[in-house]
Amino acid sequence: MGSDFRPTEVAELIERGVLAINDGYRAKNSELGKQGLPFARGGNINGGFHFEGADRFPEENLNRVGGKVSRPGDAVFTSKGSVGRFAFVTAGVPTFVYSPQLCFWRSLDHQVINPRWLYYWMYGSEFFGQYSGVKGQTDMADYVSLRDQRRMYITLPPIGDQENIAEVLGSFDDKIELNRRMNRTLEAMARAIFKAWFVDFEPVKAKAAGATRFRGMPQAIFDQLPDRFTDTDLGPVPEGWGYVPIGDLVQVIGGGTPSTKNPDFWENGEHAFCTPKDLSRLSSPIILDTERHITQAGVDKISSGQLPVGTVILSSRAPIGYLALAETPVSVNQGIIAMVTGKIPNVYVLLWTEANMEEIKSRAGGSTFAEISKRNFKPIPALLPDKYTMEGFGDIAQPLFERIASNERESRTIAAIRDTLLPKLISGELRVPVDEGVADGE
Repeated sequence: MGSDFRPTEVAELIERGVLAINDGYRAKNSELGKQGLPFARGGNINGGFHFEGADRFPEENLNRVGGKVSRPGDAVFTSKGSVGRFAFVTAGVPTFVYSPQLCFWRSLDHQVINPRWLYYWMYGSEFFGQYSGVKGQTDMADYVSLRDQRRMYITLPPIGDQENIAEVLGSFDDKIELNRRMNRTLEAMARAIFKAWFVDFEPVKAKAAGATRFRGMPQAIFDQLPDRFTDTDLGPVPEGWGYVPIGDLVQVIGGGTPSTKNPDFWENGEHAFCTPKDLSRLSSPIILDTERHITQAGVDKISSGQLPVGTVILSSRAPIGYLALAETPVSVNQGIIAMVTGKIPNVYVLLWTEANMEEIKSRAGGSTFAEISKRNFKPIPALLPDKYTMEGFGDIAQPLFERIASNERESRTIAAIRDTLLPKLISGELRVPVDEGVADGE
């Protein structure tokens, strides 16, 4: 550690007005709704913020919350339940209300503590050792109290070193965030094309109205489209198209979990094993790897074995609705419905599943928690366009998801480099001159 890196008590920094630490607002269910600022819980952060589906806190009631609203520069820490997730509030993050599962550390004097350096310090071994030592003190879920946090200490480098460390590590995270934004854009593009072609039937409607082309659709596909609709039990569809059970289009497969008590199934496992938990952590609909791995003996214990690259993966319980494409061969547990697509473009099946999620959830059963079984899933009607249009959509959408997967792989490589540098920089083992060593993100 650098000789000028000095330990400082958190309580002293708070007393000096340099640092603030607080947790979130204990909202009643009646205070939350669908409009307002996101009400951020532990599940909404994991290296970044994901507010899709989050409850909202009405802005007109913010006077109840006090200071428990996010500000750019906050370093966020999950202090209850899944202790040890972190995120940094950049200027681009929407303002949100903190829940009690979250704590935030806020630099009040940037000449003493650089906010982004503080975030990286929280990732480091010094903070990890302190919160790990107190998180299991209760008989309930892991919990790190505000009192315990305020009793900690921080080894502060000089502010110039802090700024340099933040710049070096921040350049990597900035590139990862750029990839995330790009992936969201690519996914939105694919979703918009799917909706236009297969939900709203815009190209067929345009052709029926006399148009000779449709923006974004290759001319060869447009030319062979029908120019009229036929009625079905589910409403009008382009002539020659129709609905068939999804189970007739794809192979619907479930999974299982080999005994976790048998090390032959798990020890030094080399095969990806996917659960809903893996899907919940994704920042894009791509599975590159999983938290746990099983051996070949474990794969052999699962009736569905190992599923191929390109399989569409849907969480079927706890909760229903996480969705992704497998970019690695994968086995799945009993909380997953997998769809092997064969000749149907897997991107079509992925986006069809997303577009029909409410119908899928409506067919769920279960007394303890909602679950959609294979038996209830297979009969759900799926639109079957003509082969030419289906394949044409795949030719357009597949490269978008290939780019998403490529960006995810790049981000993993960048994150690995960042994680290698982080402890060396935070401890002072590695010192980088201010004008050198900054990753350019290219």
